[in-house]
Amino acid sequence: MNALTVLLALLAACANAAASVLMRRAAMEPGQGHAATEPKDDPDGPDGPDSADGPSGPSRRDRRLSWLAGAGLLAGSAVAQAAALAVGSLSVVQPLLASELLFMLAIGGAVFHRRPGRTTWLSFLALAAGLALFLGAAAPSAGRATADASRWVPVAVGVGCAVLVLAVVARFVRAAPRAAVLGLASAVLFAATAALLKEVTGRMPEGPAALAAHWTTYATAVTGLAAFGLLQCAFRAGTLVASQPALTLGDALTSTALGWALFGEHIALGARVLPETAGVALIAAGTVGLARCPEVSGEWDARPAPAPRPVAGRDGRRREAPAATESTRATPERA
Repeated sequence: MNALTVLLALLAACANAAASVLMRRAAMEPGQGHAATEPKDDPDGPDGPDSADGPSGPSRRDRRLSWLAGAGLLAGSAVAQAAALAVGSLSVVQPLLASELLFMLAIGGAVFHRRPGRTTWLSFLALAAGLALFLGAAAPSAGRATADASRWVPVAVGVGCAVLVLAVVARFVRAAPRAAVLGLASAVLFAATAALLKEVTGRMPEGPAALAAHWTTYATAVTGLAAFGLLQCAFRAGTLVASQPALTLGDALTSTALGWALFGEHIALGARVLPETAGVALIAAGTVGLARCPEVSGEWDARPAPAPRPVAGRDGRRREAPAATESTRATPERA
């Protein structure tokens, strides 16, 4: 695991996290803006002329720009990912993309003017630390640059069946569970896209003509578009906190399996099983903690934090009153 591989993978993770946040903002429906929680009689408040988000949330123009910016960042992430796969193994590059969880929290908090709670931070850190511990202990081998042609058929059947089952399950659930299931389905396809992309990068020395004639070049585009479509469905089904963990962790674990099945990448066993098990335990603990976070069933990424409202003090001067918290808004007044 060389430094260039790590740098390129982290760059791809950062771009992918920013794209996820922007595309979630572009998917916001009317009524998900500031006006849902703020009064409308303050000309300087969220509904005033200086507000970026109007009574129905971001304007159509802002949503379109967010979507285009997110699509551009996804393209940049794909380029960085391809470069990382060209110099590193699938089992190393894809798990490193789990760091996008931390980038997503930082970028999402800035865009939606919300800071995730401590439980959310600890859960995400546990997931990232578990992946890092597992990856460090497993020490995946480099494997082959290209896969044997005979291995693609059973892998394609397995991936197709997994995505089909997840798509069927998603039809019977709603809200956060639906977003998580669709996120996992898109993760499987993104992992398959990464495997195909690694095959393409491995065949680059053969020249442009050979790439144009090989089926994996076109399969990469088709699988990537399908994964992108499922990702949009996951964003519309629920919040980032519900879909992003399944997306990132599913991608990492599926890629590790595909690296072994296609390119002969192996992980260390024996005495390293103990730290690997500890890493898996951290991943499980982070997943359970995340499932209990209030953000999973809320809309912290869809409803920006209310801005402080100016109030008149005893001396007649206008001061900013602290914004009401969820707990104070939910507490009924005593008679």
